[in-house]
Amino acid sequence: MFISFKKYEGNENMKVNISGKIYEFDKPVRIHDLLTAEEQKNYQAAKVNNRIRELDYLLSEDADVEFLDLTDSDACRIYQSTLRYLIVMASKKIFPKCRIIFNYSISRSIFCSISNINRPFTMADLRKIEQELEDIIKADLPIKRQTITKEEAEKYYNSEGYGDKVKVLKYRPEDTVHIYQCGNYKNYMFGYMLPSTGYIKEYKLRLYTPGFLIQYPRAEVGGKIPKFEDAPVFTTALREANNWGNIVEASYISQMNQIVESKRALEFINLCETKHNNMLAELGENIKKNIDDIKLIAIAGPSSSGKTTFTNRLRIELMSRGIKPLMISIDDYYLGIDKAPKDEEGKPDLEHIDALDRELFNEHMYRLISGEEVTLPQFDFETSSRKVGKTVKLSKNQPIMIEGIHALNDDLTPSIQSAQKYRIYIAPQAQMHIDDQNPISISDIRLIRRMVRDHNYRNYDCEKTLSIWQSVRRGEFRWIYPHQEKADYVFNSELTYELCVMKKYALPLLEKITPDSPNYIAANRLIKFLKYFADIKDRWVPCNSILREFIGDSIFYTDDIN
Repeated sequence: MFISFKKYEGNENMKVNISGKIYEFDKPVRIHDLLTAEEQKNYQAAKVNNRIRELDYLLSEDADVEFLDLTDSDACRIYQSTLRYLIVMASKKIFPKCRIIFNYSISRSIFCSISNINRPFTMADLRKIEQELEDIIKADLPIKRQTITKEEAEKYYNSEGYGDKVKVLKYRPEDTVHIYQCGNYKNYMFGYMLPSTGYIKEYKLRLYTPGFLIQYPRAEVGGKIPKFEDAPVFTTALREANNWGNIVEASYISQMNQIVESKRALEFINLCETKHNNMLAELGENIKKNIDDIKLIAIAGPSSSGKTTFTNRLRIELMSRGIKPLMISIDDYYLGIDKAPKDEEGKPDLEHIDALDRELFNEHMYRLISGEEVTLPQFDFETSSRKVGKTVKLSKNQPIMIEGIHALNDDLTPSIQSAQKYRIYIAPQAQMHIDDQNPISISDIRLIRRMVRDHNYRNYDCEKTLSIWQSVRRGEFRWIYPHQEKADYVFNSELTYELCVMKKYALPLLEKITPDSPNYIAANRLIKFLKYFADIKDRWVPCNSILREFIGDSIFYTDDIN
């Protein structure tokens, strides 16, 4: 049941719908007062008339209210924002002059870098922070939101040594700023917060040189903290991404915008694209050196990583070295919708590995590598059936190249020796920040890419992309991320300038989403950081850039013109 918006006027009861039951109030009421004292800390937020609201939000109109716990991704973001806030608060109490920088990291955690303490960070330091954090949580201190002017915010941030926050204020279009106060401490994490420190119940801090990792509950594992799994290959990729940001001095929105304002955008685009060129050259050299052993080049990565463009560019890189890989589409081995496994909703799960004819695929790869001639299948997606494809045979030192979500999964090719496979994992490993304590989610960057591409090339509106994104993410956690550590090479497909280009495509799509849409919450979250980026002309983006896969005019999607 949906209750239309109606302001409480004081002369009639306000109606609140909770799980189909209507409650009437003769005055405005705070959301947390709709719960018993025992229930309150089981929830982190509420959805009110399709808007995320903090638990101390004052209801003053008829409303549908849905309470959100840690099985909801938006509730988890609020929990995570509050936890980061309290960690900075605790760290500043122990080390008043320290600098805290957060980055998204391995095992679904956040990495906290702590500097300006005049020595390496130790386990003893971490224990001090953890004890202070526990004391803050046990005190159950209220966290209150305030609205201040940009000038007041700038004055406060300068007094606290938050120069990174001052720099980004310049690009905020609004005249006011939100800030949260807990005791004498103030900060803003670019997101909603919990009502008090006592709402934080579960977290784990783990020393991880040169700082520590923060583990917190995640919606995709039922609101629990995921089991920690070290990932040295992925850690190295993230460290290199962080080093890149430092080298080009563009790890922050303010730095990126200064590059645009100083008319260095074209130079910076070439710099970023050169990084991709160098990585492709390195890959080509690695493969050529081992071409006698490499029989299968497998490429996998999450949605909107740029796999198609990358695969084409790698093929050309290898051809320039005298290697002509045979491209084989994993999609041609689909069994069809009728034979696909069912998901938890009883619908065909086309992302499941058993949606593929694994036995036939494995047999074909083995026979080709053994020197035999093979007739490949071709899947017709219109009829959801297979037909006979081309007949192929490998020449000497000709590797097979496959690309897809299961490409790194050994269950797809169990008969192929591990030494004969060269595995490549591709994903954008961006280390972009709004400020020190507010990193931009890597998955949000991919979501923006996909949203723009779906609109441009798949006739999907923004609403559809946003509505299926959680399902896409579930598939990634199940089928892609468990195999990323097998990679022989991690290709970082991020382009540090890309959000300055994507902004002009993505913002109009997001701004069309109205408050009554179930996707309004996600759209609003993306708008909040996209609006800060300066614009870069897309005509400067090279025709073979991975970015062209999303914004258009890619050389790999254009017919040759004689």
